[in-house]
Amino acid sequence: MNKPHLPLPVSQAPDPVDRELEPLLGEPFATAWADEAPGPQGTAAALRRRLLDRLAVSRAEASAMFTVRRSRLASVELAPGVQALTLYAAAKDRALRPGEPMLARLIELKAGSRWTGPAPDRHREWLVLQGSVQLGDERLHLRDYHVAPAASAVCGVRSDEGAVLFLRESPAQVGDDPACFTLRDEDAGWPDFAPGIQRRILWQHAGQAAMLYYAQPGASVPLHTHGHDEECLMVQGELFLDDVLLQAGDYQLAPAGTGHRITQTDTGVVIYAHGDLDLRFVA
Repeated sequence: MNKPHLPLPVSQAPDPVDRELEPLLGEPFATAWADEAPGPQGTAAALRRRLLDRLAVSRAEASAMFTVRRSRLASVELAPGVQALTLYAAAKDRALRPGEPMLARLIELKAGSRWTGPAPDRHREWLVLQGSVQLGDERLHLRDYHVAPAASAVCGVRSDEGAVLFLRESPAQVGDDPACFTLRDEDAGWPDFAPGIQRRILWQHAGQAAMLYYAQPGASVPLHTHGHDEECLMVQGELFLDDVLLQAGDYQLAPAGTGHRITQTDTGVVIYAHGDLDLRFVA
């Protein structure tokens, strides 16, 4: 078992994205590839068609997902020294999909800051990503996880040294245990899930679960579909979800009914995931 409160071993990214060149991968340059241009026929033309077809498939897959980069998020002040970065907010003019969160945020606390906490009418899940925090009577450290069911008492938040937390809010869970509970990193362990992958189940209810995955470099998950919305927050390392590369702090939500062809890491990765307890693999 790894020592408590320490980062897990993750390799350096083999091919980091050059921030000056990254805009060339987006619009309007991506669309320009589709413009017809004179050129040799035969093999070169066939290869070009294949590349354009693959690009079209990749763009269609990516458009079905909701992906955000932490580096591009604007922060909102919740209290002096406390900032929130919204990863996902559900639309208010429609019913939630199975497993869809109402709100998912990163909460950044400077040393000595305090916050009264979110409203108590939602199911609240907390995960410590950096530092340590006092959540009511609970002292939480790196990768400690805390659940506060709807209608449970509001817990004030404070941090003496500074912290970054993930906060997920969802509707009240029918039949869920009304008591708050905490799962500590030092007590949880890393059960084997698949070759090169370990999985820690943090919370589960009616077929959905909150989980931490720890994958070794080169590990992958086969083609699968989602019965519930699947959220992935990169805690450490990098991961390819299809043709989208996610880095630490990035977040993707794959709606129920979608799927992933590729789930693979070159660096090793620690991921918070919320979705199906049992993945739906496609033969």
